[in-house]
Amino acid sequence: MIHFHIVTLFPESIEPYLRSSVIGRAIEKKRIKISFYDPKQFVGGKRTQDVRVDRRPYGGGPGMVLRPEPMLKAVEKALGKKSGVEKIFFSTDGAQFDEAMAQKLSKKKDIVFICGHYEGIDARVEKILKAKKVSVGPYVLTGGELPAATVIDAVARFVPGVLGKSESLERARVSSPEVYTRPETLIWKKKKYKVPPVLLSGHHGKINEWKRKGKANS
Repeated sequence: MIHFHIVTLFPESIEPYLRSSVIGRAIEKKRIKISFYDPKQFVGGKRTQDVRVDRRPYGGGPGMVLRPEPMLKAVEKALGKKSGVEKIFFSTDGAQFDEAMAQKLSKKKDIVFICGHYEGIDARVEKILKAKKVSVGPYVLTGGELPAATVIDAVARFVPGVLGKSESLERARVSSPEVYTRPETLIWKKKKYKVPPVLLSGHHGKINEWKRKGKANS
């Protein structure tokens, strides 16, 4: 079983998705496990600034930066006494997440996702933890929760027993960016939209060739 640990200020933003559908069933079958760690639970101290999870950035600039201590304490809680844990820090300058990385990560027992928010996390967190910087695309999101959910979904598909038999067969088939179902001819606003004839032919060789061409051109 693979255990995903998510350090986030907003677990409620992705928990419903991760508790539903294929991922939800995988949790129920104990194929994977997901735990959340809220840095807000690790603040406190005698000084006023110690009760906040974020502070203004040194050097000026808009927004707030997440303080290192609550983030490090939350990660420490997730790590416990485990060894060989993969620590992932989401960043636009990180390694591009892809299918090969997903398959490699599926061999891990524990993965910690460190989700930033606001203007980001104090840079010392990533340096102290020696976390792997990962990017899910050439764009900026408001937080690391969606990237974490994306990576978990992609990685979980490679965990034995997560996909059902029919879903496993679908993954093995030639995929295509275009899919069709009933009706054979769709009439919408007086216009007809037909299913490509090759998909109705029953000739699997030709169908797979059509799918390969569509995938290559997408």
